[in-house]
Amino acid sequence: MNIDKDLVAAMATPLVLAILVQGTSYGYAILGRVRELSGGDVEWTDGMLYPLLHRLERLGYIGAEWGASPEGRRRRYYEITEAGRAQLVEQRTQWATANRTLGALWGQTASPAGA
Repeated sequence: MNIDKDLVAAMATPLVLAILVQGTSYGYAILGRVRELSGGDVEWTDGMLYPLLHRLERLGYIGAEWGASPEGRRRRYYEITEAGRAQLVEQRTQWATANRTLGALWGQTASPAGA
């Protein structure tokens, strides 16, 4: 499935914050989790994820620090902050409204092709 670039961008922040609210993680694992959650329909690249992580860190929504992988390789770990948790609550409210609004319309059709 080819998901519109604007939609992918819109869901990026809440998706990363929701992943990090489950626990500290690192870039490659976040990419894998996004792929897993979407059933392979959403494929992010390093070029998309890392600028997002830097932006979220700059906004104070996540913190980051260098650590080591179990194999001893250097790895940057990210964790959600209290400001990030508050932002995630706000994002969830907004997405619930969008989902409810579109669902009210699309629930009346048999399939997306009928829209």
